[in-house]
Amino acid sequence: MGHTMVDGFLGTLTTEQRTLLHLSDNKLPKNQWEAPASLTQAGISAAVHVQRKHVPRTLKRLENNGHVDVTNRHVPGAKQRRKVYSLTKLGREISVELRKQILVLEITKKGEVMKLSSLIKTSDKILDLLSHIDEKMVYHDSAVISPVSNPEGEASLDAQAGEQLVKRMFARAWEDGKITKDEQQLISEVVQFLGMHPERVMRLSEQARKEQNIPPPEEIYLDMLRQALIDDSIIEEEIVLLDTFRVAFGIDIQTHERLLKEAKKEPVYPQNIQTYHDTLITAMDDGVITEDESAMLATLRKSLDVSDGEHASLLAKIRDRLK
Repeated sequence: MGHTMVDGFLGTLTTEQRTLLHLSDNKLPKNQWEAPASLTQAGISAAVHVQRKHVPRTLKRLENNGHVDVTNRHVPGAKQRRKVYSLTKLGREISVELRKQILVLEITKKGEVMKLSSLIKTSDKILDLLSHIDEKMVYHDSAVISPVSNPEGEASLDAQAGEQLVKRMFARAWEDGKITKDEQQLISEVVQFLGMHPERVMRLSEQARKEQNIPPPEEIYLDMLRQALIDDSIIEEEIVLLDTFRVAFGIDIQTHERLLKEAKKEPVYPQNIQTYHDTLITAMDDGVITEDESAMLATLRKSLDVSDGEHASLLAKIRDRLK
């Protein structure tokens, strides 16, 4: 099962499968010191519709299984060399097999049934094509779901959290009617971190300027902390990013600590985890989980793609609150 936050046919593929397909279409140039942004963690995150902070785990699993190689290359627009990813021989073999299995599937386009392979052109990227197919295997002219690295279209629920954050930052920056150089630098770092398309960014800026519903900087910073804590840890790159914002927003260490405590109490969960979390709270209403409830929760975990570790972590937090 794939993540429930990704709509259409793409949601039936796992994050690893989507990553293999993306890397098979975006090859690492040989004998060059530069690599395209699409092969960085941000680029992969945007293409496969998964929040930026979940990508390292997926890539680590693929690397451990011998499916991907990692190397450092210069990426246009980045200040320092970045980790970039490519398929190993085994990874290529698996992606070729997966592509074959997908392209023989039948879809319906304008009432006519045809094989998926009849729609793909040599220059097409397979994830782009699959983004036009819904869960009932019906092809749509416009994408059912669009990565944030594309200028248009509806992003997955996972990516929408990033979009909301960028929009709120713009609202804050537009407060005095203009965006300073420092504010631009700050926003561009987040945009780069999320792998967002420039036109998408411009649209968010324009929306924020029109709405002028300006949240205070503490609220935006708390939002960022909640986003970063989705899987209970803050990765190194996020620490650097948060620090840049903390200084820019004039938030001192004491306020940071207070907001961090608040964020830990009420983190933002992806939709699948939130659904499971809410069900778990209901089951824990009387302080115990019955045998029937336990069986139901196990089924729900499977269908929502919630790991045993995530279940244990949520349960511990709920028990702490009930004490």
